Amino acid sequence: MSKIYAITNQKGGVGKTTTCVNLAASLVATKKRVLLVDLDPQGNATMGSGIDKNELEESVYDVLLGEAKLLDVLQHSESGGYDVLPANGDLTAAEVRLLELSEKETRLRSALKEAQARYDFILIDCPPSLNMLTVNALSACQSVIIPMQCEYYALEGLSALMQTIQQITEVLNPKLAIEGILRTMHDPRNSLTVDVSAQLTEYFGDKVYRTCIPRNVRLAEAPSFGQPALAYDNQSKGAIAYLALAGEILRRDEAHIKQLANTNAQ
Repeated sequence: MSKIYAITNQKGGVGKTTTCVNLAASLVATKKRVLLVDLDPQGNATMGSGIDKNELEESVYDVLLGEAKLLDVLQHSESGGYDVLPANGDLTAAEVRLLELSEKETRLRSALKEAQARYDFILIDCPPSLNMLTVNALSACQSVIIPMQCEYYALEGLSALMQTIQQITEVLNPKLAIEGILRTMHDPRNSLTVDVSAQLTEYFGDKVYRTCIPRNVRLAEAPSFGQPALAYDNQSKGAIAYLALAGEILRRDEAHIKQLANTNAQ
């Protein structure tokens, strides 16, 4: 069974899509089978994976509405080596259409069931807002990865997201947990970055990933070529940082499995 992560933050511009695309490619580099689910109407994760959102005949929109099977809609990212459930502007209409349907909060969860045995990891790129698409992502996943910049307003947004996760846990997905906080666009020379980083570590402890994603020109350039940074420039600081993040996630996953095995053996 695959591990499903929603990569989300209600604040925009914090590196959600960058993280989704580059973490997917980095996990593939460690020989893992990965599915990236683009749940943002902007379709940036789709384009950043080398798939033209304007040429799609079917997308995640059709899957959510029950008009297409997930496995029939999947595309393969040649540059990243992972599969993509793509999105485009059609997804904007899903918000209204879903309200008319039964089980509107768990449509993605149901759709992913047919794909879980095929993948080790499923990463969901969420839109930068709390809407029915984000609710579907949080209902479908086991854990949440929260990318955030180390700045004052980011802390305010994080507080709102924590409340959302708590509500989803109580109503739709009791197993939902925060997997980790990822510091993005990190500049250790900035005193505010250092202060906010210290506050995050104090509050969340080991939930804060040791890996920080630096500001990096190659990370910013890669999407315009439809490539993860690992394919665009595998020696760039951004590509190396996401490889380190993948390694950290895998080590945590292994430690969690061992812990469960020890608990069951007692």
